[in-house]
Formats: sequence, structure tokens, C-alpha cells
Amino acid sequence: MRLPRGNTTFSPKTKMDGAKPKPYLKIGDVARLVGVSPSVIRSWESLGLTRPQRTASRYRLYSSEDVKLLKRARFLRRVRGLNAPAIVQTLKRNGMVRTSPDGAGGGIGLRLRNLRTRRALSLASVAQAVGISVGFLSAIERGQMSASIGTLRKLARFYKTNILDFFDPTQANSHLVRPERRKVLEAGPGVRMELLAWGNAVMEPHLFRIAPNAGSGDSYSHEGEEFLFVLRGEFKIALNGEEYLLKRGDSFYFESATPHTWSNPGRTETWVLWVNTPPTF
Repeated sequence: MRLPRGNTTFSPKTKMDGAKPKPYLKIGDVARLVGVSPSVIRSWESLGLTRPQRTASRYRLYSSEDVKLLKRARFLRRVRGLNAPAIVQTLKRNGMVRTSPDGAGGGIGLRLRNLRTRRALSLASVAQAVGISVGFLSAIERGQMSASIGTLRKLARFYKTNILDFFDPTQANSHLVRPERRKVLEAGPGVRMELLAWGNAVMEPHLFRIAPNAGSGDSYSHEGEEFLFVLRGEFKIALNGEEYLLKRGDSFYFESATPHTWSNPGRTETWVLWVNTPPTF
């Protein structure tokens, strides 16, 4: 791919040792090449689609590989009609986007930061109220670390919202939801929540995909009732310290106000159909 010579720069890490430097482009040039606005590119970046280089003054620098990836994302958006989270998940499944080692969720972090800054709250005040460290909260907001379901629930309660609001809020509800159009939330290392329906509903159905040894983290509770059905693997849930081990085909019901934790004790990924009512998760 030929890049415009007049607008290229070099990687901030490139050493002038006689090797041919790798050309980089700024976000405005990339936006023109791809055919989307810079704000769209930044929103895709917040979900982990690209990880551009940064100059000392924090300007984004994109490689030809980044441009190729962004053009593919534009195709999925315009031709297949996918929303941003679905685009990222599709490209991850195709091996075009690398999952960060810690499973960090930049989209969640950005929304949490917006919730805090709109209320003019400091990192320290929110961290103290929720019971986590300032450094951990800062890393979550910057997408460098991921929060467990338990921590996300505490943050949602503090901001008087629910985890449902951490999903992409722009996609309209639909009677039929194809797998590639599910709203996806990476909720801590090894925990993937796929929202199966949304809108003006009294139920909140998810497909939980839980990696071995992954789980909810801290105990949490909230209003409502919950039903779950194990589709694959093993699932362990504890209510007030009493543990239950579920296997494929088992179902389970409990009141959400009961403090609960859960995990995958098996060696393979667990799939759970999980329904909350009302949608206050």
C-alpha cells in the first residue's frame, strides 16, 4: 500500500541506524484514507480495535497495518451493518485483532471515566467509596486492567446505574438478534457477557462464557431474581457461603439480593444462559 509521502512521519521508537524507517500516518490522514471520521477511529480504539503508536506529545501514529485493519472495520460497518463491539469481536475471531494479555476492556474504562468526570469526582473519592485502590481504578479507566463482575457491580451501584449501561448504548433494540450482533462485554479476565436481548424488557438474558478458573471476583448482590442454565462445562455458585456445583443441563434459580459469587472450576470453557429480572444487573 502506497502512503502519502508528504504526511508520513517515523515511529518514535525508530533508530536511525541505516535501516529503512517505517512510515506512520496521523489520524487525519488515516481518516481520509479509510473514509471515516477521526472520532469513529478513536471510538474503535477505545474498544481495542487499534493500538497506535504515540509521540512524546501524545499524537497518534498509525502504520499501514493499522490502515488495512481500519478499512476492514469500515467494510463490516457499512456492508454488513455491524456495530462497533460486533466489529471488534468479529475481527478478534478472525485473528486480525489481538486480545490484550489482561483482557482489558477499554470501552468500559472510557464509560467509567465519563461517569466520574461528568460528576466532577476524583479518582480517590470513587476508589474509596467502592473499596478499591486509586491505581486500580485509574488502570480500569485507561483500559490497562479489567474489572471483575463484582467490582463492576460496585461501580454501577455507586454511579446509580447498572452493568447493562456498560454495553454499547447506541445500538437499537431488535426482536431478532443474530450472534454477530450481540452486545458484548468483557467483564474481567476470562469472563465474556453476550447480551441476547435489550430494550423495553422485563428480562435481561445473557450468554456467559467463562474461562477455566475465571469467575465473578468479589461477592455482590442486587434487586431481582435470576435463572441460569448450564449449556456447557461446569459452574460453581456460592450463596451466603453455601456452594453448588452445576454441570451441563443443570438449572438454578435464586433471589438476586442474596450475596453470591461464582466461577468455572473445570478445565474447559463454561457457557451459561443467564436471565435476570428486572434488568438491574
